[in-house]
Amino acid sequence: MDQLIRENLLFSDATSTFRLWDVFLALGLAFFLNLAVGYIYRVTHRGLSYSQSYVHTMVMMGVVVSLVMLIIGSNIARAFSLVGALSIIRFRNAVKETRDVGFLFTAMAIGMGCGTRFYALTVIATAVIVLMFYVLHRFDVGSNRTSENVLRVHIPPDADPSTFFNDVFVKYLESSALISQETVRQGALVEATYHVRPKPKVKANEFLMDVRTLTGNGKVALISGLANTEI
Repeated sequence: MDQLIRENLLFSDATSTFRLWDVFLALGLAFFLNLAVGYIYRVTHRGLSYSQSYVHTMVMMGVVVSLVMLIIGSNIARAFSLVGALSIIRFRNAVKETRDVGFLFTAMAIGMGCGTRFYALTVIATAVIVLMFYVLHRFDVGSNRTSENVLRVHIPPDADPSTFFNDVFVKYLESSALISQETVRQGALVEATYHVRPKPKVKANEFLMDVRTLTGNGKVALISGLANTEI
């Protein structure tokens, strides 16, 4: 009876052998390690594109990759056939942030490590990578300290957007650039869009009031945090 139970708990083929305990350990470890990666992703995320479904997908991808690695083992023919079967899957959603790709690769690497039963290596590597993600976020590595903004204003149709705000821009801004201009209200006004970089300690409300005075109390919008905003 004991021999029968041991045989039922043993999975083997010509290339690899693993027990039912290995399956639970690999999948469970992949799940909890990717939960840690998902948590650090949520903590360090900036901007407006956070998605809970992305975190769920990342965690499940790690678990599925772990299962795939268990199935493949060291069988080369099985690996090629599995690649062919998975090639029918198409992902239509675009990745909004480049850092999301790094988290996806991390989840896949964790799944591969657990599926190939390099448990200690996977745990240590996950801890190091999570720490790296946190350090990059905590110390704001690679950020541009200068404030980047977008200014949108409505001006008269006969005004020249490239020179209309010169005096105000010189007073409040380090640099400015006209991005676009288009007619609104059937040509009654022109909406001009500028990329602006305010001087240090400039008060946004004072800047907006001076711009609005020039426009004759027209619409003025200042979009701050350009680096973290999807426009």
